[in-house]
Amino acid sequence: MRDVPLNVLRGFLMGSADVVPGVSGGTVALVLGIYPRLVGSIRAGSSAIAYALRGNFTTARSRLGEVEWGFLISLLAGIGIAVLTMAHTIEVLLTEHREAMAGLFLGLVSGSAVVACRLVERWDARGITMLVVVAVATFFLLGLRASTSTDVAADTAGRSLLTFFGSGAIAICAMILPGISGSFLLVMLGMYGAVLGAVNDRDLAVVFVFAAGCVVGLGLFSQVLHWALGNHYTAVMSALIGLMVGSTRVLWPWPAGVESTELASPGDPIAAPIVLALAGLVLVVGFDILALRITRRSVSDEAADVHGV
Repeated sequence: MRDVPLNVLRGFLMGSADVVPGVSGGTVALVLGIYPRLVGSIRAGSSAIAYALRGNFTTARSRLGEVEWGFLISLLAGIGIAVLTMAHTIEVLLTEHREAMAGLFLGLVSGSAVVACRLVERWDARGITMLVVVAVATFFLLGLRASTSTDVAADTAGRSLLTFFGSGAIAICAMILPGISGSFLLVMLGMYGAVLGAVNDRDLAVVFVFAAGCVVGLGLFSQVLHWALGNHYTAVMSALIGLMVGSTRVLWPWPAGVESTELASPGDPIAAPIVLALAGLVLVVGFDILALRITRRSVSDEAADVHGV
């Protein structure tokens, strides 16, 4: 019980990162030293869901027993508090400072792409080809959609509950990947403004359906994603990086921030989007360097303990 306030704070920091496209809650968990525990509980919980969906309730109960419920619930409480408290601020900024926010998101996602590139230890021709093909395809496919409007009222009203369910199922998979942001995936899907607005307006039906999609997504997709990363790591990471690179089309600040996939030369305002883009890039890369140093120090300490130093 003594760890509950600390875990709520950790969750708040993760949730604050997850609300912003380009910043990965997984990376924050890595920096805070809770990533292995988080992934372990997610895998155990998602396995339980998968077994339950197949009717194997005995094994599902066994898997549920492997989940650190106190840790996970307090962490989720912190994430929820962060999302609820930050949704209004982000919504206002997206409405009143579209270009500046797009610049910030562009820098954050670009930094995440750099971070993800570091996670691939050995690049080969197949991985590079996958990255380029996915990036180009994503760039042009997004161009077929003239608008990704973040007009919350129109966006929420114009979406079916099934769309919110599917968006939750897809976005939640980013939770177990450092360097990939769930909010970024929502921007790419054109659902970021709608989900943000539903949370801010306390639209409980939409929020519940989105959350249900997250739960089912963990049960169905996280095991597949875990298998794919274990057996085809370079190809999967290359595709994800290509997705981020190609999707920067949505984040180009001009002419209308993330509300349009059209591309235009820089116009007024110019300084704020550029400065924020650079700041976002430096923030994410710097955060990754910090995470890397903490991880190396932890490994060094464990090795010292093993050898009795």
